[in-house]
Amino acid sequence: MHITRGFTGRPRGADPGLPPGQYDARDDWPVLSAEVTPDLAPADWTFRVDGLVHEPRTWDWEQAHRLPPSAYEGAIHCVTSWSKFGMRFSGVSLDAFLDVVRPYGSATHAVAYAHTGYTTSLPLADLTGGRAWIAWEYDGRPLAPEHGGPARLLVPHLYFWKSAKWIAGLRILDHDEPGFWEQNGYHQRGNPWEEQRYAGD
Repeated sequence: MHITRGFTGRPRGADPGLPPGQYDARDDWPVLSAEVTPDLAPADWTFRVDGLVHEPRTWDWEQAHRLPPSAYEGAIHCVTSWSKFGMRFSGVSLDAFLDVVRPYGSATHAVAYAHTGYTTSLPLADLTGGRAWIAWEYDGRPLAPEHGGPARLLVPHLYFWKSAKWIAGLRILDHDEPGFWEQNGYHQRGNPWEEQRYAGD
């Protein structure tokens, strides 16, 4: 059956795996950061989860690596219109960390913050159920500093500004608290398939 453009919504790229308005970056992985890349060694990295949780906790590099390993293979999508397929990240599912701290039933959102001070806000539902990771390897190698190493948050089903580089922690809340880009005109959630790039989209 032939479907006219009038029934398909916004035009997409040739690949049906591309969200609307995106292009395939192929071998390129653009480096985009709101801040200067820090000089952060694994030995100095920590990850903390606190706020509306029963047991606030901080992990160092070795403690985080003792949690059950997990991996993601698939696409990522940047709000600046590029997508990249076949990405292979390794680390630990965020569920493993949240299982330890046990968020309160009233918890609905989280603010992810970086060792640089960068923040981004996310619904807790987008961080649980095998949808988010703390990743420290890409394609079997340590994650490069310019891509967020030694460790970054990975939330691949949302635009990549939500996947905070140089992740330092999560503050669990019962409300949405806009982060850096959300305060500067970006969408609160950032779903690529709905083109939630900017406030009002």
